[in-house]
Amino acid sequence: MTNLTRKFDLTSLRLFLAVYLEQNIARAAERECITPSAVSRRISDLELLIGAPLIHRQSRGISVTPVGEMLARHARAVLESLENLNAEISQFQVGAKGSVKIAANLSAIVQFLPEDLASFQRTFPEVDIRVDEIASAEVLRSVEEGTAEIGICNAQDLPAGMEARPYRADRLVLIVPPRHRLASLSSVDLGSITQERLVGLGPETSLMKLLNRQAAEQGLNLSLTIQVRSLDVLCRMVHAELGVAVVPQLVAEYNTRALDLKIVPITEAWATRKLIVVSRESARLTATARGLISYLADH
Repeated sequence: MTNLTRKFDLTSLRLFLAVYLEQNIARAAERECITPSAVSRRISDLELLIGAPLIHRQSRGISVTPVGEMLARHARAVLESLENLNAEISQFQVGAKGSVKIAANLSAIVQFLPEDLASFQRTFPEVDIRVDEIASAEVLRSVEEGTAEIGICNAQDLPAGMEARPYRADRLVLIVPPRHRLASLSSVDLGSITQERLVGLGPETSLMKLLNRQAAEQGLNLSLTIQVRSLDVLCRMVHAELGVAVVPQLVAEYNTRALDLKIVPITEAWATRKLIVVSRESARLTATARGLISYLADH
């Protein structure tokens, strides 16, 4: 059985699966446009390779052994996967078309997604992409219910029937006014942050859920004075010296170019988040959606 997967022949697997489905070598041969003797020889070769019988030949057909049942299950999966691959390659060779709906959280949209989608559409300009910005928990629900084909959110447990691939790492930092007492520090922890007036997003956002959860675990209380709905407005509030804020690092870097803000790194592990690309099972997606998922995960 050593290196068995390297020795399997796809044609033999396809012919065996035809015999399994037809329960008859002659009918399988007719279906595959090949002689019955050639089909029989291919199955014998597979049996020799595996070291166990796959079928029992009978006067009016065949019966499948337990080993044959197992091989048929895996052969079907392998051949279906190759068919899906061929469909994707064919579509992208001629230029992907169609539409894809993406549900993404605020962090992904503000930091990474625009550039990635622009790069994708330079290669595949006929793909129509719609992006909805919603909270991470709603991203999963949107994908699960089928209102979006692709979701991008913070890493979390997935419902059954959903798949995930890594997308980006998201580093959180503290932003403060330049004359703030924390502005000169090389780093801060949550204990220091909770001693300050905090400007935050809505409680349904993954960022605020993370801050509240970490504070509760450490026995701390957040002093939330202002809540806003966007990261840009949040940065402007800090610029106006209404408090400090925890934001993704790229958001902080973008806004320090226009606003007078200081970025202070956060030392604790919770400040590094992982973003994932989620979808329903690949077989249930269009070739265009599968291609976009691969592109996002690879870039």
